[in-house]
Amino acid sequence: VLQSSNSLKASYEDWLLTYGLSVSPFHMRWQTALFNRQFYSWGRWKPRFLHLWFSIGMVFGIVAMFGSVILLGKTLMQTLTQMLTEAPKAQNDRMLQVVVSLPSSGLYLRAVPGVNLPVSQLTYFFSAILISGVIHEVGHGVAAIREQVRFNGFGIFIFIVYPGAFVDLFTTHLQLISPVQQLRIFCAGVWHNFVLGVASFMVLFLLPAILFPFYYTGVGALVTEVAEDSPANGPRGLFVGDLVTNLQDCPVYSVEDWNSCLGDISEKSQVGYCVSAATLQQLSFPAR
Repeated sequence: VLQSSNSLKASYEDWLLTYGLSVSPFHMRWQTALFNRQFYSWGRWKPRFLHLWFSIGMVFGIVAMFGSVILLGKTLMQTLTQMLTEAPKAQNDRMLQVVVSLPSSGLYLRAVPGVNLPVSQLTYFFSAILISGVIHEVGHGVAAIREQVRFNGFGIFIFIVYPGAFVDLFTTHLQLISPVQQLRIFCAGVWHNFVLGVASFMVLFLLPAILFPFYYTGVGALVTEVAEDSPANGPRGLFVGDLVTNLQDCPVYSVEDWNSCLGDISEKSQVGYCVSAATLQQLSFPAR
């Protein structure tokens, strides 16, 4: 039985090794050399351009590193100032104040799944993390090949539920190149993430123009959901797909206008009218 168990374990380990899989508690990863040719093709494309590209990324990475230290330091100082000056009555109140006030500072906001990120958005959240991780590691891999560092392979991993990617570089080559070349490789990942963020923002900004033949914007607030306990719910209320263009005499062209109009209406005194049942019956419309 012991010999059979050892044989089964060896077969399982050989199978994992053959397919580049590695499994451990809370962690699973897959590494392959299938994309090596593509990585080398990217790394040898227009050497002068890539040298300039990753040199810019190196400068950006250094500036971003110092900028992030300043940003986190400022956030820390604001937090400590609030804890010391506001003097909450209890420690629990102090902790609650810190957690609530940090996002309002506009400096640093963490997305915590299930806390300030809806569970329904987890698919988009983890997909964005995986795409960002792949682009990040592609930057490292291409920069390494550009600097004559041997590229062994590319892989992806899952740690608990967190997805990510990685590249396997030949450590000896990496240690032999100059510090500037190493910086180009190390900064390439965050540089590619920054470029991806800028490109995504541009696409988001131009999305109305891109989708104009099929969708249009700036004509009202579209109802996407009506809460069951909302006064607007019911046969004569709002329905999903309705387009709100006015709230009383306040024109609505966007969601921002909707919120602004509701705020203005709530601050004004409301006027009511008394009408007879017959008049009300004439003014009513059939339920949908």
